[in-house]
Amino acid sequence: MTTTHPRHLNIINMIKEDRIQLNSRFIQAFKMLEEQGTIVKNDRNGKGVGDVAEKVLGNKSYGHIIRAYLNNDNKRVIDYGQAKQFARSYSINEAWLLYGVGNPFGFDAPLHVPSVEPVGEKGNILFTTIKAFAGSTLGAGNQEDLSFFSIPGVGGHGMVAFQIEGDSMDPVIKNGDIVVCKVIDGVGDIRDNEIYAVKSNGNVWVKYVQKLHNGKGRVHRLKLISANYFDNDPFEEDVNETTRLYKVIRKISNI
Repeated sequence: MTTTHPRHLNIINMIKEDRIQLNSRFIQAFKMLEEQGTIVKNDRNGKGVGDVAEKVLGNKSYGHIIRAYLNNDNKRVIDYGQAKQFARSYSINEAWLLYGVGNPFGFDAPLHVPSVEPVGEKGNILFTTIKAFAGSTLGAGNQEDLSFFSIPGVGGHGMVAFQIEGDSMDPVIKNGDIVVCKVIDGVGDIRDNEIYAVKSNGNVWVKYVQKLHNGKGRVHRLKLISANYFDNDPFEEDVNETTRLYKVIRKISNI
């Protein structure tokens, strides 16, 4: 009889738990797509489980495997390659599906409007022509041309809007999108793995944010994570007296 070394058992258990969490997010995303009507389990006109299998597994006859993944009592779980294909086929946020970062579709309710017209100081959202480069540094010599606008459903004070240049947050936020943000008081109000605009030392980043604590339990650094993590590595930024934080609450995209 052969035995498995305890170290090998630990590795197996670690992989299993990781994959179980991945499969749980797959089930959650699948149900959301069902609620949207994007997937209809017994449909035969392009939306059924067989069609999901064709996109994810490359064979329409593998619908029974997809159903196994959806059954919590079944030992089969989706793997990372299949999960990536599922995310890309159904416009799901890969960072969320693979690692639990962010939201399944980036934003709960993206706002799409044809244009943004400044309406003077009657508006509550400050718009600046300085663009928040996703992952890039802003030049210190730029002049801000300030104006205000408003959009339905977004009220209150401390609102600011920037335009994105770059693809580090693609596909959640695309090049040319405008993000509308609300200022927050400090790092203690940050919720890990949500999207913020971080302004510090003349630089602005729009990223998923995680708090990093020192030995005394204080937040002393922020980990900034791109949605387009294949081309952009996470990095860390010190929290200091110049740090300003804005929660991204809406995006405005071209139709």
